[in-house]
Amino acid sequence: MNFDKNDTAVVFIDPQNDVLSETGLSWPLLHESLKENNTIENMERIFKAAKAYGYEVFISPHYFYPTDRGWKFNGPLETDEVIHNEFGRKGVLTLEGFKGSGADWLERFKPYIEDGKTIVASPHRVWGPESNDLVLQLRKRRISKIILGGMLANMCVESHLRELVEQGFEVAVVKDATAGPKHPEWGYGYTAALINYAFIAHAVPTTDEAVKAMERGPQ
Repeated sequence: MNFDKNDTAVVFIDPQNDVLSETGLSWPLLHESLKENNTIENMERIFKAAKAYGYEVFISPHYFYPTDRGWKFNGPLETDEVIHNEFGRKGVLTLEGFKGSGADWLERFKPYIEDGKTIVASPHRVWGPESNDLVLQLRKRRISKIILGGMLANMCVESHLRELVEQGFEVAVVKDATAGPKHPEWGYGYTAALINYAFIAHAVPTTDEAVKAMERGPQ
């Protein structure tokens, strides 16, 4: 894939405390993968490159609201999220208690996300972007190629990859700008994700490769 700031954008999934901070609810399952991949530092390198070279940045966040406790059925990870109030907010129309919460952005990413230029989509409600306005926001800016990263590798990132490919986008997943859970029963989600990325994505670069391609631009 060739990256061109006129038709290529960075999309980060869930750059939020509950999956990236040492105080986050998922830290025990994720910290090893985050450290192995240098995920947080690599995400920041992509943020910096995007801002330096003029690429638009989109965020697809994950939020749960008190009314979501009325859902009548959930998958295993959804159930765990609801029980522990992961990505929890007090309500759709309030930011009460949001700052510094598990649903808030990782502090070191705030300068990039809150610069008045980054597009924050409405929240995806399970794993993929089918339930939010990410695709609309991309289409309205004539974006056709995506540099994808964020959390979790085998859940929301892979789900976004699948849907975006189905929607006709070219997608490069930056394999060390994501991470996955090491679950004692379910296995290592990152390994599963890498296998599927290889089958589905148009490219699976490292952060070094992605940043160089962003700097180089169209060929």
